[in-house]
Amino acid sequence: MKRLARLAMILLGLTVSACAEATFVVDQSKRIDQGVQVQPGYKVGNPYQIDGVWYYPAVNYDYDETGIASWYGPGFAGHATASGETYDQNGLSAAHKTLPMPTLVRVTNLENGRQIQLRINDRGPFVNNRIIDLSLRAAQLLGMDQQGTAKVRVQVMAEESRALAVAAGAGQEAEAPKPTAAPAPKVTTEALPGSTRPIAPSTSGPAKTIVLGKAPVPQPSPVVVQQPVRPSNMFIQAGAFLQIGNADRLRARLSGVGVARVVPVQLGAQRFYRVRLGPIATVAQADAMLSRVIGMGNKDARVVVE
Repeated sequence: MKRLARLAMILLGLTVSACAEATFVVDQSKRIDQGVQVQPGYKVGNPYQIDGVWYYPAVNYDYDETGIASWYGPGFAGHATASGETYDQNGLSAAHKTLPMPTLVRVTNLENGRQIQLRINDRGPFVNNRIIDLSLRAAQLLGMDQQGTAKVRVQVMAEESRALAVAAGAGQEAEAPKPTAAPAPKVTTEALPGSTRPIAPSTSGPAKTIVLGKAPVPQPSPVVVQQPVRPSNMFIQAGAFLQIGNADRLRARLSGVGVARVVPVQLGAQRFYRVRLGPIATVAQADAMLSRVIGMGNKDARVVVE
């Protein structure tokens, strides 16, 4: 398995690393390691730049996004994550570019319906517009460790994340958690071929917690929830405009790349015109098309899944 050498970054003292896709490691990927001496705690972080792109970490309990997930594992076990923890490829964790650490998220594989809970404790991924980088164990549970990527939905678990933030010392940076949480619904579980660690048996109780002092601290439930599978498609969103004329000019410029359309959308009181290419059949095709669109000067272009 190929592996990208860890590169020293001058800005923010960043360390670069690789993530796994398919059955090999993609050497363009990067990961932030914000100092191996940092003690784990609650971290939002300052804006940072990777390959000319700025990222702005922020608290967002309403986060709900679809896109492409990747995973990382061998070669990084034992290294420090951006949160200051030690990376455990068999843990239920993930890397995200902007969500606070820790944040509890619900990740659904839109291709097979498998859903799990994960704790954000690292930064990344920074390749091909992926929206989340999973631990090896998380990829196994979601059934995407062999192909390396999958279309996913990532949702912040708001109340649990507030409780995590308070327990990690967030103070006024996070809202106080409510005293009680609704019980989790009954779930089904399924063992994955080739997995070396069994999935916990089905349960209808709340998410697993550990006790830290007097406060229960939510932790990811080691249970796979099977959700209905609905059709989804990938698109490249090249831009969004308030004026349809601007959108139509970009659509015309991109007509040589693929089928481009202007899609109107109402967001509050504003009407936007999105320029999209697709639908796109495979992740590899989406990566190639995204590279071309960005190369034409559309640096905010991204992969979307709907």
